[in-house]
Amino acid sequence: MKFSKIPEATIRRLSNYARCLEEMGKKGRTVISSASLASMCGVNAAQVRKDLAYFGEFGIRGVGYYIKDLHEDIKNILGLNKKWRMAIIGIGNLGSSLLSYKDFLKKNYTIVAAFDIHPEKVIGPISEKMGRPVEILHPSRLKEVVKERKIEIGLITTPPSEAQKVADALVDAGVRGILNFAPTQIHVPEGFIVKNVFFTTILDNLAYILSNKSRKG
Repeated sequence: MKFSKIPEATIRRLSNYARCLEEMGKKGRTVISSASLASMCGVNAAQVRKDLAYFGEFGIRGVGYYIKDLHEDIKNILGLNKKWRMAIIGIGNLGSSLLSYKDFLKKNYTIVAAFDIHPEKVIGPISEKMGRPVEILHPSRLKEVVKERKIEIGLITTPPSEAQKVADALVDAGVRGILNFAPTQIHVPEGFIVKNVFFTTILDNLAYILSNKSRKG
């Protein structure tokens, strides 16, 4: 089935299933039912089966899913069977925090470059998760470094006024995947992908749910 036909919510749930399966594997479990997996991930068993059915047949009727096998299958579906090389642009508070985020490596993501318009002002060197320093470079070197280090994903953590300019530079450098943390909408040409991480949008959703629960209560 073509990727374009897979609901985005399904992809988000697959990531959650992979996390739960990993936790179960660490606890020594080898088999899990769709009902147990669903309970762990906050959905129902029918949803788990429907999500997996987009990609083929998994599990054994009357037995369930072999945790290790299903975990590997989902990682392959999500493209986590390779290393994804990333760059962060904007090393303020958020950018610095992302540089030290240890779970990136567990998911096959690695930050190989960091950029800031004032690299000399960034306290450093900032240590990445593996203990090696990440050199802070000026954005004027972005295109050169993207090519040298084969960067595929750019993380924008600049002020909103600079975000579109940075996105344009990433596009010009051939970086096809952009994760935008700046609280502003950015635009890229066809063939490039932007995902926005607006914290206030998530909070608005939470506030809405809490408000409606209190009204009903």
